[in-house]
Amino acid sequence: MATTISKKNKKEMTLLQAIERVVELAEDSKMSKEFMKKAKTEIQLLANSFGITERQAVLFCICMEKGPRRVDYDDLASYLNLNKIGVLSYASDIDALVRRRLLKFRDVKDEDDFDIPTAVIRCLKHNEVYQLPKRTGLDCAGLFDLLNLWFDDLNDDAISPFELREELQLLFDENPQVGFAQKMKALNLDSDDQLLLTLFCHLLVNKDDDDIRFSQIDDVFDSQGDFNAAKGDLRAGEHCLQKRRLIEHICEDGIVNVNRYKLTEDAKRDLLAEMKLHVTAEKIADVVEYEQLTQKQLFFPKDIQRQVEELGSFLQSENYQRIQDRMKEKGFRNGFACLFYGAPGTGKTETVYQLARQTGRNIMVVDVPQIKSKWVGESEKNIKALFDRYREQVKRAKLTPILLFNEADAIIGIRKNGASSAVDKMENSLQNIILQEMEQLDGIMIATTNLQQNLDKAFERRFLYKIKFDKPTEEARAHIWQSMIPELGELDVHTLASKYDFSGGQIENIARHYAIDNILHGKNEDVLPMLIRHCDNERLDEKDKRKIGF
Repeated sequence: MATTISKKNKKEMTLLQAIERVVELAEDSKMSKEFMKKAKTEIQLLANSFGITERQAVLFCICMEKGPRRVDYDDLASYLNLNKIGVLSYASDIDALVRRRLLKFRDVKDEDDFDIPTAVIRCLKHNEVYQLPKRTGLDCAGLFDLLNLWFDDLNDDAISPFELREELQLLFDENPQVGFAQKMKALNLDSDDQLLLTLFCHLLVNKDDDDIRFSQIDDVFDSQGDFNAAKGDLRAGEHCLQKRRLIEHICEDGIVNVNRYKLTEDAKRDLLAEMKLHVTAEKIADVVEYEQLTQKQLFFPKDIQRQVEELGSFLQSENYQRIQDRMKEKGFRNGFACLFYGAPGTGKTETVYQLARQTGRNIMVVDVPQIKSKWVGESEKNIKALFDRYREQVKRAKLTPILLFNEADAIIGIRKNGASSAVDKMENSLQNIILQEMEQLDGIMIATTNLQQNLDKAFERRFLYKIKFDKPTEEARAHIWQSMIPELGELDVHTLASKYDFSGGQIENIARHYAIDNILHGKNEDVLPMLIRHCDNERLDEKDKRKIGF
């Protein structure tokens, strides 16, 4: 959070100019009265802007000059021309600057070295004051936003587990109007267990992570010994949070995994009711953050390229919001559903990823098999929970995320007339729920399918954009070969592109084979014959087919 300084002060002096002036006058000053008087205007501007004392303002300026990384008490002593004992009297001021988040300790176990946080420097560049987030009068979403900042600080060693435990106690005391705070206090846990349980809730709400490993919880313990003791209890199922049915081991196919944990369903329903997560026992979707997506160049025929570029333009934040507003004005549905269909390996899924990366949108990737639970009646609950969860993501995200149904044939196929079996009725019910959700969708849904001929007409009508992904043209195949294996000569590229009518996915398979060959056997100068062998192996459909039976 940042606040710009007043226009009057901004005209007279920027924050960086004030810091520069204080630094200039502070050298060898021993923090004398004469120095404080001479730099009074600048020091007061900084102290008032940041809400700190005048002495703390001077120390912050010196840390900026000597840092912004790896500043210690020796740096302060040498700059002010003080002895090392004398400068230690400023330790309480340094602690105050750390609490104000203007400094952070490099290691919470050794408070002799400190840094200026990147967020503070970023604000100063824009003549803005880094402000601590509001911590009272919060709603549940605001409380979890603050927890997100604090746990990031914990990971960055800007706050210790001890300090965070104290912050949590104050946060819950100061926000009794938040149900989550009330319920956490009512559990009457000791501060260690309260911090660990809060971390689990934070990871689910803020990171959409309900599969917690030991590597994610070690920061909340004061020492390696405490962490090891907790690990032993957790693995044995003897931890206090397990005994009280707040967290549990993750089970896969009936087998307990003692290294992975999640909140129990009861804990989610009770503690996180305000967040309306609607999480079911089945993990039916993963959220992929756009920053995690690797940039890839895709090659399409001109018509497909035009449609993809148009879609990318639509999904740019400024265009998307303008179109949404216009649709609402005209009384149209403002949900956006798109269908990518065509042969396997033609780039449907990768196109969704690249569009998300280019437009800064996260993707909620639906696990279609998990939705179709083996228990009749659970599938309907799963699909409703999925859309409820997506709606919550839309509310919380800065940019509307993409809901991706990958290989969606199993749930958007033709509905069965006169369904009599329980399974057929369940599948029809599932499809009806999806159709209804698409009608009231307030977001972006993209489905991919290889079997468009099996698409129910009711679904077809609800997809605003429909893009058919054909196999690449010879020219596009040449570009793909060249991008996958840059060392190929132009003649070899065109030989492979003309000889083999492959999809991009098939070419990528061959490029992977080629890379593995190079790792195992070293570079082969005779590249083309090797690639032709791999290409021939890839064309399974053209091999002789053996008859089985009589």
